[in-house]
Amino acid sequence: MPNQIRDLHTVDKDSHPYIFEQNATVSLKSSDGAVRLNVYRPKTDEKVPILVTYGPYGKDIPYADFHAKSYAEVNPQHKSEHSVWETPDPAFWTKHGYAVVRADERGTGQSPGLLDTMSRGTSEAFFEVIEWAAEQPWSTGKVGLLGISYYAGTQWRVAARQPKGLSAIVPWEGMSDYYRDRCRHGGILSDQFITFWWNRQVITDQYGRPGRKAAKWGPDTIEGDLSDEELAKNRQDQTIDNVKNHFRDDEYYATKDFDLANIKVPLLSVANWGGILLHLRGNVQGYMHAGWDLKYLRFITGRHDLPFYYEEEVELQRSFLDAFLKGDDRVGWSEKGKLPPVDMVLRKGDVGFNDAEAEKKYPRRTETEWPIARTQYTRFHLQPDHSLVKDKPYTGEEEKVSYKALGLLANPQLVQFTTPVFEQETEITGHIVAHLALSSSKANAEQKTTPSDIDVFLTLRYISPEGKEVFYTGTAGDPVPLTKGWLRMSLRKVEDQHPMHKEWLPYREYRSTDVQEVKADTVYEADVEVWPTNVVVEKGGKLIFEVSSGDTQGCGIFGHKHSVDRSEEKLGGVNNLHFSDKHQNFVVLPVVPPK
Repeated sequence: MPNQIRDLHTVDKDSHPYIFEQNATVSLKSSDGAVRLNVYRPKTDEKVPILVTYGPYGKDIPYADFHAKSYAEVNPQHKSEHSVWETPDPAFWTKHGYAVVRADERGTGQSPGLLDTMSRGTSEAFFEVIEWAAEQPWSTGKVGLLGISYYAGTQWRVAARQPKGLSAIVPWEGMSDYYRDRCRHGGILSDQFITFWWNRQVITDQYGRPGRKAAKWGPDTIEGDLSDEELAKNRQDQTIDNVKNHFRDDEYYATKDFDLANIKVPLLSVANWGGILLHLRGNVQGYMHAGWDLKYLRFITGRHDLPFYYEEEVELQRSFLDAFLKGDDRVGWSEKGKLPPVDMVLRKGDVGFNDAEAEKKYPRRTETEWPIARTQYTRFHLQPDHSLVKDKPYTGEEEKVSYKALGLLANPQLVQFTTPVFEQETEITGHIVAHLALSSSKANAEQKTTPSDIDVFLTLRYISPEGKEVFYTGTAGDPVPLTKGWLRMSLRKVEDQHPMHKEWLPYREYRSTDVQEVKADTVYEADVEVWPTNVVVEKGGKLIFEVSSGDTQGCGIFGHKHSVDRSEEKLGGVNNLHFSDKHQNFVVLPVVPPK
């Protein structure tokens, strides 16, 4: 039976340097259920602005229990009894004049209702939480959003709904496109991370799930446990839904869509160059298409969990939020044109990976726009001899370079194309597109099935003047290359009349009506989006452009290996790159000359 909803709200004014309200309730108007939230506010009679987070990871699960190794490395200034994964620490922010409201997403923690992460329904619930916070008697009415990853991705969606009181957002490494950034890269299911994430971090905190306290995963559900049958009924399972649905016009994906242009508040979008399989694209796209003039894009490096708490980054967060939530603009955030809107770190040299101190050696530079206006989009042509040559189309006899289909990280199937050494230092910063001519064929006469699609995986790598590949810090601290890109050939259709389509960034809708036939032994040409990147290629360095049929080094926990989505029946055989005067293969790199 469903639980009886009770008043769980408690207020503690004495045990902490701030007032701690636990399990205040927002009764939802948009759906069944309620949102339970904690409030941490300064001990003052003055009204204060508010920072709100809303997500499924448990407002009451201590950071040290959620991820002990990460917590051990967090800046000590942001460690307290109420520190929680990927969110602002209440002890720090209340000390600086902010209230912090931390909500259990609908269907998680102490919040009853349908667990349906990243959905329209849960975004509507977040909307109600923001408006509730703005109306509290201790509130100035100004609300800001600040958080990492999920707590960043939710910001884009709810800001587009324009809740009353929302005054600024800081999406820190947070995707803005559920389909393209997270679930289906180029139409290919990114199943490994979704499975890991769902089973470790989401379903473990479902409202009514037994045994949470015993597992040191926050408190048990105060209103009581639910049966397995009730729990299953009360959730939409991402590990199931993303396999069953393939296209953006499927109801599952379509109901998660929103328009970035509807975001009408100041924003600071923080993108990590190493987030090449989840968040990087979304932060850049979110910045580009948000519908407000006062918007800023900051690029960082480092692990996904730690830079948010670095002292210099927190001071930047405070400076930005103070400007729009307190009216204390110390540097000019609120004056259009006063500050350069783009601030980026330049990856020059080999400083290693997962080494925060070493990465401080990277220089920074500001720009007045993104993409950088002086970019020279330069073609590097693939050649059958595996070279990669600037501005030199292939002019020889018809040839092809083949590699096995259905590669796996444990058994990669790939071909690589390498530039000559660069004769001078060259910066590459921005969006990349590759144009490829591909076919599929049976591996041999004994193969029983005929391939009917091609999955394209692309990787760009940098080789130092010393001849060693340079690895960068990935999301989990793992070594990653410069960037990656993907495309399922049956979804190659480009909407070249769409306003978001650019020569350097092909726009696709990924609808069921966009599917195009892929026949064996037939050459198809396609432009493949490769996620944005930055590197300063040193004199004597090289670039490698890698074409593969599956995941290769650098994919980490973001693998694409679902046996249904990537079946032998559909994809098995051999993939072929074709070279002739009719079929050119090249990658367009964004070369940025000095100012």
